[in-house]
Amino acid sequence: MLKVSGVEKKFGNTEVLKGIDLNIDTGEILVIVGPSGGGKTTLLRCVNALEHCDNGSIEINGRAICKDGKYVDKKTMAEIRKDIGLVFQNFNLFPHMSVLENIIEAPQKVLGMSKKDAIKKAEEILGFLDLEDKKNNYPFELSGGQKQRVAIGRALALEPKIMCFDEPTSALDPGLTGEFANLIKKLSNNGMGMMIITHDMEFAKKVSDRIVSMSEGKLQKGLIFEE
Repeated sequence: MLKVSGVEKKFGNTEVLKGIDLNIDTGEILVIVGPSGGGKTTLLRCVNALEHCDNGSIEINGRAICKDGKYVDKKTMAEIRKDIGLVFQNFNLFPHMSVLENIIEAPQKVLGMSKKDAIKKAEEILGFLDLEDKKNNYPFELSGGQKQRVAIGRALALEPKIMCFDEPTSALDPGLTGEFANLIKKLSNNGMGMMIITHDMEFAKKVSDRIVSMSEGKLQKGLIFEE
């Protein structure tokens, strides 16, 4: 699903990523842990083309978004990026839109889906996420866990092959972490690959197929934990 080869990134004279090699298979949950400032979020942003790496290659579902630091054209990029979803740490829901409106926005604009079909798909997703009764609510009316599920639903609406999460448990009450882990496992069982950045080792052990550590712009050798 994801192949990262020799990815490097600098901000000014600071090397943030120093030749990262990483693979994620179909349905695999990879968790990356490590100290703040180690390059984890920058790697996640490069994989999602929110930052451009300076060197190296990134492939998503067998298609390269960049090769040797050179990126594909915008049209091709847009096509490839449909296969990857990203849930931000603070969810970034549109506050002026209802739950349903948040989810149908991208399928209509990105996939060209009709509003009727987008609503049908959104209602299926909300059923999967156990949020059917919240479709007309606004983000300020939701709990942290509910906001997170809406953010996941918005990403799922584009039918990605792989999902990325940036510190997904940081805004959750401890009691909701297990609920979120169950949802991640459910998505994995449906064949979705996942890349998760977290400081929460208990959550990482609960949900992961592999855990790797990253610091000073490098992935450290050896797995911390593997089921």
